[in-house]
Amino acid sequence: MVTIETIRMLKAGEEAVVKKITVGGELGRRIRDMGLVPGTSIMVVGRAPLKDPVQIKLKGYNLTLRNNEADHILVSSSEQ
Repeated sequence: MVTIETIRMLKAGEEAVVKKITVGGELGRRIRDMGLVPGTSIMVVGRAPLKDPVQIKLKGYNLTLRNNEADHILVSSSEQ
């Protein structure tokens, strides 16, 4: 089953594919400039102790996002 959710909802070790960026303007441009564009595969590496920020791996590098940024990135993941 495929589900659509935000990066914030993923747990450490989960993999997903970016489907849509739901914010425009400067924040949307910044998110896309970091490589988070539709079709990009990501994996959640981990989270800080208070669950913010979240660290993801994409395109061979690690990226840390605040939850308010991660909320604007819709991803699809496969549940087994």
